[in-house]
Amino acid sequence: MNKEWSDKNKKMQALIGKEVTFTEGINVLIDLRNDLFSQISFIVNNYPEDAFFKMPFAGADGYHSKTLAYSMWHIFRIEDIVAHTLIAGDEQILFEGDWQKKINSPIITTGNELNGEKIADFSKQLNVKDLYEYCKAVMDSTNRLLQGLAYKDMKRKFFENDRARVVKSNSVSKDENAFWLVDYWCKKDIRGLIKMPFSRHWIMHIEAMCRIGNKLCQKARKGADPIARCGLSCNHCFLKEWCGGCRTAYNTCSDACRYPGKMCPNTSCCMEKGIDGCYECDSLIECKKGFYEYDDVNAVKAMALFIHKYGKKELLKTMDQLHKEYNFEKIQEVLGNDLNEGLKILEGMTRIVSPV
Repeated sequence: MNKEWSDKNKKMQALIGKEVTFTEGINVLIDLRNDLFSQISFIVNNYPEDAFFKMPFAGADGYHSKTLAYSMWHIFRIEDIVAHTLIAGDEQILFEGDWQKKINSPIITTGNELNGEKIADFSKQLNVKDLYEYCKAVMDSTNRLLQGLAYKDMKRKFFENDRARVVKSNSVSKDENAFWLVDYWCKKDIRGLIKMPFSRHWIMHIEAMCRIGNKLCQKARKGADPIARCGLSCNHCFLKEWCGGCRTAYNTCSDACRYPGKMCPNTSCCMEKGIDGCYECDSLIECKKGFYEYDDVNAVKAMALFIHKYGKKELLKTMDQLHKEYNFEKIQEVLGNDLNEGLKILEGMTRIVSPV
């Protein structure tokens, strides 16, 4: 489990256990939920459409065996049911604003009854952008519910009429893989429901979504050119686990994500000029476009200059050696901000890798 999320969850649980710190605990919970939802936002805003119905871990034992779209639906259908039908006793968000039709979902249940190819087929039908908006609407609604709770509500229990209300909503499939949820929720008090599903359930499934996304990015990068248009070696980037690079549809480069279509100025300029990368451009040294506009860009530009002189394969070998010699995450930690000095460091590594 992600340590930061786990620690924040533990802190929240401790705080809501005391009346004097209850409000602070709810605020920590809201903060945790916002952190987690930002991961969903990142995935929705940066991954291609087909990413949401792929199952890179199909057949595995765990939440990561599902799809991104299914995970989103599952997390927020459960939350919608528990927050509204069970706790508040009012209308679910799904039934307001015609969400089911917008999302194009054939079901209103949690999806627990689905497995294997049925999950993939279900996921293909969903309109992910509207599903995302539904998720956000559910989160916002639940946050308001949580902020309206008092410490005395923590021990509130549920009874047969509450259970009957959930069953009557038909929001939980009668399938044995799903119907157990009704009793699971109804046997908890409010504090128990804050743990599952309003916090820990999110953590488990969103961690799984990140794992799915990372795997899809890694698959996309196989066979792709590992050198970005700007000259950066994607194989050696500290974000390589979750980015497919600018040569794939899974481009989540932090710089590219700032621009429409995830096309950074370096990429668009190279495409306009009909060149493979900035390292083929005569204006490289004085260029201030895209990745080169930052104060520490000379490290990347030094890599591009190195490619211009020695080629891509030599850069990859040199970067392998650089990582053996130095412990670093970002290339500027080693190459610094001086273009010439950065190039000299790379060339020094070249002599080690390919002695003359």
